[in-house]
Amino acid sequence: MEEKLLEINHLKSYFFTRKGVSPAVDDVSLAVPKGKIVGIVGESGCGKSMTAKSIMDLLKYPGRIVEGEILLDGKDLTKLSARERRRVRGEDVSMIFQEPMTSLNPVVKVGKQVREAILTHQKVDRAEAKRRVLEVFRQVGISEPEKRYECYPHELSGGLRQRVMIAMAMVCRPKLMIADEPTTALDVTIEAQILKLIKTLCETTGMSCLLISHNLGVIAQMCDYVYVMYAGKIVEQGDVFTLFDHPRHPYTQGLLASIIHLDEQRERLSTIPGMVPNLMHLPEGCAFCNRCGQAMDCCRTKKPELYDLGGGHAFRCFLPGESEASHA
Repeated sequence: MEEKLLEINHLKSYFFTRKGVSPAVDDVSLAVPKGKIVGIVGESGCGKSMTAKSIMDLLKYPGRIVEGEILLDGKDLTKLSARERRRVRGEDVSMIFQEPMTSLNPVVKVGKQVREAILTHQKVDRAEAKRRVLEVFRQVGISEPEKRYECYPHELSGGLRQRVMIAMAMVCRPKLMIADEPTTALDVTIEAQILKLIKTLCETTGMSCLLISHNLGVIAQMCDYVYVMYAGKIVEQGDVFTLFDHPRHPYTQGLLASIIHLDEQRERLSTIPGMVPNLMHLPEGCAFCNRCGQAMDCCRTKKPELYDLGGGHAFRCFLPGESEASHA
């Protein structure tokens, strides 16, 4: 059995607003084995980024973790003090954010920003920190690292800025890297380079990665194991080959059916009808029932539990032909 680096058990992260409570992450459990790349996929607003921010302790008011465990090497991060969580963030767990232009400080040179990550978490002098920054710049494929060290973010291309973000995430040699839509707004050539870089770094350093994306092509290319999220819950999970070859949840089936294949001719593209529900006004039963063409009466009144198919494959649905009792 693979050794787990990260294990999340029944995590609930809610936003408490004047209009009501929004269950952004609702009873989520997942695991990231050591040295593996695990993906979370789903539409915008399904809870992917909120799961990542919960791990990183970056939820802002009015959001907070209300229940659950986040275990890193067996240590529950939710039980740590604020100071201990700051040490873990950056040293043991790092994160690549969606848009580097909004994540990097526009008035500080990128080399100094990456150097600051080292000085914050490790006891080294500035000269050694700079040497480490230049080393990691070379490692992530930044040409002329000494020159780029002195650049401001606006002086770099989108691909170079994203490499700087990866360098910042890598420079303290973390155990786990969380990549939240790391190729957003990049053209396909640069996207392929960034994804190859992340995969190579994981293979060569033994680091684990939690990859968040709405792009099933990226997930298929990169991941060993996949979790599909919808309305704050995991609706299907499995290894990448099983999930893509034998999807069982209607939402996963809809996502895969919407992919365009170059060898196919279609008059109309497949879509999932309807809209993602408001998290403050979810249906009484399954959150997907109002968009599902296979919904039954029980789907509208009862919430399905994860149905274990064995081999790590599970899905949250009443549809396998087994009775409702199978999900009790």
